[in-house]
Amino acid sequence: MTTENRRPHRVVVVGSGFGGLFGTQALKGRDDVAVTLVAETAHHLFQPLLYQVATGILSEGEVAPSTREVLARQRNARVVLGEVTRIDLGTRTVTSELLGAETVTEYDTLLVAAGSGQSWFGHDEFARYAPGMKSIDDALELRGRIFGAFELAELATTEEDARRALTFVVVGAGATGVEMAGQIAELAGRTLAHDFRRIDPTTAHVILLDAAETILPSFGERLGGAARRRLEEMGVDVRTGAMVTGVDETGLTYRDGDGHEVRVEALTKMWAAGVQASPLGTQLAEQSGAETDKAGRVRVEPDLTLPGHPEVFVVGDMIALKDLPGVAQVAIQGARFAAAEITRRLDGRPSQGEFEYRDKGSMATVSRFSAVASIGRLRFHGFLAWLLWLGVHLVYIIGFKHRVTTLLHWAVSFVGRGRAERVATHQQVFARQAMRRVGEDLRDRP
Repeated sequence: MTTENRRPHRVVVVGSGFGGLFGTQALKGRDDVAVTLVAETAHHLFQPLLYQVATGILSEGEVAPSTREVLARQRNARVVLGEVTRIDLGTRTVTSELLGAETVTEYDTLLVAAGSGQSWFGHDEFARYAPGMKSIDDALELRGRIFGAFELAELATTEEDARRALTFVVVGAGATGVEMAGQIAELAGRTLAHDFRRIDPTTAHVILLDAAETILPSFGERLGGAARRRLEEMGVDVRTGAMVTGVDETGLTYRDGDGHEVRVEALTKMWAAGVQASPLGTQLAEQSGAETDKAGRVRVEPDLTLPGHPEVFVVGDMIALKDLPGVAQVAIQGARFAAAEITRRLDGRPSQGEFEYRDKGSMATVSRFSAVASIGRLRFHGFLAWLLWLGVHLVYIIGFKHRVTTLLHWAVSFVGRGRAERVATHQQVFARQAMRRVGEDLRDRP
């Protein structure tokens, strides 16, 4: 037997999200496989709970455990920190960069699970004033902006300035937008109700905007309607048929259903509308001849492989296949399918055939003790749906200690009035803008 035949099969996994982490773990125990996980961050992000970091319920550590810690006992896996800048299908290499230093990693099989980012629908300039909700940095910046807005209102010298500071706008009425709007309303109405002397936090104006005519459209009209009624009971101003046309430092404008331009004065804006697949999808498409959709997702083969490249699997938010939704379960199941396909090939067993997604349902919280849940043909809303949401999210949080601390923080927030993570700093609010300016300065140097 040659040295080449004895070498472990090299699997490179791109991304440490649900697809990347679950795909890596699915290859545990294979001594004939060497897994290298390459990711831009050193943590695995439980993105469905990111809004709770932004509103002071959970700490970033509870929703983003260290990837190295999670994989510490998986002896056939290693972690490489760096942003993947290029995938070369011809040489079968992945190039990543960290602080200007490049690392080139060779692969025999590639699993690309780079996920997606926020989309401002061609208006990236909106991001400066209306951050998205896709990373820990986003959540911490928004936490600083949200809590900071109440402090600015307390210092305001005019009613107009105070009103502008106490107006919060969430753009996008999908699950993230609904959850954010509900939590800000509860933050103002319960947690902060007695903490200030000059202002009344309960008068805060929370506005939820969406260009569509309904909220939570993927949940159906019945659950979307129930969620809207609950939000409105909490004082959230839900405005549908509202297309945002401009965002600036002190507010935003939108076009309503009658075509009228409406101006909203608000210091704090959050963007929860639209996603764009990782730009690595475009790289893969250009090299393989695969098509991409308008969100940059790659049209893969039914077995999740890249057309013409059976050694490359693409999973999660990056794929356009059978109208699969961009949810965690699609990434998890796809990654496990790909891992099983890799082991079958190594063992000389037949392929599993096409990837079949098993929809385990969708859930979203609206307020404490109230949620909506769609599971198969079943539809729930209210307290029962909230209990289901609670159980499912505890199951999928990585690590026992994170489940315990998360449950404790939920008890503080949902049963009582407190929030365990109310620390907000100037660094959280302004660091991203400062880093962007530094990057621009470096690019402008001769």
